[in-house]
Amino acid sequence: MRASLLQIAVNDDESVNSRRERAASLVRAQQHSDLVVLPELWPTGAWSYAGFADEAEPLEGPTYEAMAKAARDAGVWLHAGSFVERDPEGPLYNTSLVFAPDGELAVAYRKIHRFGFDEGEAVLLGAGRELVTVPAAGLRLGLATCYDLRFPELFRGLVDAGANAFVIPAGWPARRREHWSLLARARAVENQAYVLACGTAGTHAGVEQAGYSVVVDPWGEVIGEAGAGEETLVVELDEARPAATREQFPALKDRVLGVAEPERR
Repeated sequence: MRASLLQIAVNDDESVNSRRERAASLVRAQQHSDLVVLPELWPTGAWSYAGFADEAEPLEGPTYEAMAKAARDAGVWLHAGSFVERDPEGPLYNTSLVFAPDGELAVAYRKIHRFGFDEGEAVLLGAGRELVTVPAAGLRLGLATCYDLRFPELFRGLVDAGANAFVIPAGWPARRREHWSLLARARAVENQAYVLACGTAGTHAGVEQAGYSVVVDPWGEVIGEAGAGEETLVVELDEARPAATREQFPALKDRVLGVAEPERR
């Protein structure tokens, strides 16, 4: 199975409409791939908090329409990164969309862990409540977004739901790039699953982006890594590799659940 991670540059001098058209063109160019992945909040920029309310879209808005058509034109599974969703009956959300090769929406995922502590995304956006997986291109993909990567219990839940690969779009800052690479490998090793982590390049809202999108196999080996700039990272994946790794080194079978909390003194 061939996967393409589109590490696009997100800069303040490009309009949302222009970037949307450019992203759709990049997707259509991946006709020889089975799965294509875009980064987190690439329409607005993950750090451009001031524009979230103005740029928010309904679920089936311009980004949905452009990405559905691009997936259909290319005939690929498309994880379209994420965008700021405006729920007519609730708050804004950081929402990811996955489209099937016919352009139909397969699943949507609202980011559970919001970054910012007491500001930014943490106060401007609502939190998702549901773990999401989807069978695609011979794997069962577990969905997570950026800051989710720091919370291993989320990935254990996805494994319990059948995931053998994780797709993680991000807008990760350059100043914490080492965390990005380390955590991507950790999530792969501890869950014996593929990790496809796609970040942005460029600088938006004054925050330099890390780039360095990475694909890690279920043994923790990096099988593909991008640089700091805009780039398309293409890798070949073996759909049988997660099951073979779990059979050869069955650590997941030794999980001990329901351990009592230590007595407090």
